[in-house]
Amino acid sequence: MKVVKWILISLAALALVLYLAFQWMIYNTKKISPEGSASYKFEQYDVKIDYSRPSVKGRTIFGELVPYDEVWRTGANEATEFSTLTDLEIGGKTLPAGEYTLWTIPGPKEWQVIWNSQTDLWGVNWDQVANRDPQFDVLTTTVYKETTPNIIETLSINLVQAGEGLEMQLAWENALIRVPMK
Repeated sequence: MKVVKWILISLAALALVLYLAFQWMIYNTKKISPEGSASYKFEQYDVKIDYSRPSVKGRTIFGELVPYDEVWRTGANEATEFSTLTDLEIGGKTLPAGEYTLWTIPGPKEWQVIWNSQTDLWGVNWDQVANRDPQFDVLTTTVYKETTPNIIETLSINLVQAGEGLEMQLAWENALIRVPMK
């Protein structure tokens, strides 16, 4: 009986140490890439994006740190979260109201932007590969990449009015993409 008690106490202590180490890791990575958010509330629109904001820090981002033609978590730490209270038309397709994770596949000239129904995910798995399961992709659209005249040091995602709809703008390093929505 003493052996079983000792094993249970040891397992509980190990679980506590692992939990505290994980919380410490999350806390310290958020200091490096702080949380950011963008929201847009106007007329029928109520859209919110929560993401982590990594910085360039002298590195080459697109094509190196974030490889071309591979899925990127679109930020750092947890996967970027996108929520809308109304259906949105994006690239001629309908994104139903709901909560999603936002993923991108950067390319030198155009990017794919992906809304996935799995939420509350860490952005990468243990192998540092994007933690997205494509079977849960709800909508994918392709947009052109623009080159900015100056380096954008920290990842920035904004929602702005554009004509009769809105536009999601993502800028980092020397890349800018615009995703029209209505």
